[in-house]
Amino acid sequence: MSHWDIDGCTVDGMKAAKPADSPEDRRRRKARRTRDALADAACDLILSQGTAATTVEAIAERADVTRRTFSRHFAGKEDAALDFVRRDGDRINALLRARPAHEPPLTAYRRAVRAWLTDPDDPPWQLRPRMRRLLALIDSEPALFGAYQRIRVDAQEESIRIIAARLGTDGALDVRPAAVVDAAAGVLVAALRVWARQGDRNPGAADLAALVERAYDALTSEAAAAVADSTTEE
Repeated sequence: MSHWDIDGCTVDGMKAAKPADSPEDRRRRKARRTRDALADAACDLILSQGTAATTVEAIAERADVTRRTFSRHFAGKEDAALDFVRRDGDRINALLRARPAHEPPLTAYRRAVRAWLTDPDDPPWQLRPRMRRLLALIDSEPALFGAYQRIRVDAQEESIRIIAARLGTDGALDVRPAAVVDAAAGVLVAALRVWARQGDRNPGAADLAALVERAYDALTSEAAAAVADSTTEE
């Protein structure tokens, strides 16, 4: 038997030690745990007592950190409560970058969204029970709605850059990347809004994913009908 057993990562029957975490890795994990604790605290408090009655100090106290620590992670309480929106936007964009180059932009975005919604190892935050309630609250809380819009626009701007790169064009001058992203992201937002308003009548990952797929089908069928109609008029 060879002294080197590559499949088992062993040397003379002894398992090779994994590389030790670097101090930077440990700091990054600690920062992520703190950020998650603050986001969870913000969600809990805003859902239980509303945005106006929730203070940054209360969020920091609930997460067992200082007010200064909160400010290192978030600009305000609304940003903390909606941190899941930013993270999911980052995930969709990462999946969009990984789509095959031959896919049309709208197809690539749609499939990136599908992969995000159906990832069994890291389900989207929307599927946590309280996230549906928070999404529904966004429409009635102006401060939350404003923060949601800012976060969504940031994610879409990155999506536009990704689509522009796929098309080999300048997204600041070519309208196509923005048109694709605004349409595709708008469909997702519309589906999420409908899903949130359904409450507990339509729980589960499969239901949300199916609703999003139907929404994209509606977009493509309406676009095809519009093209056919414009051709007939000519």
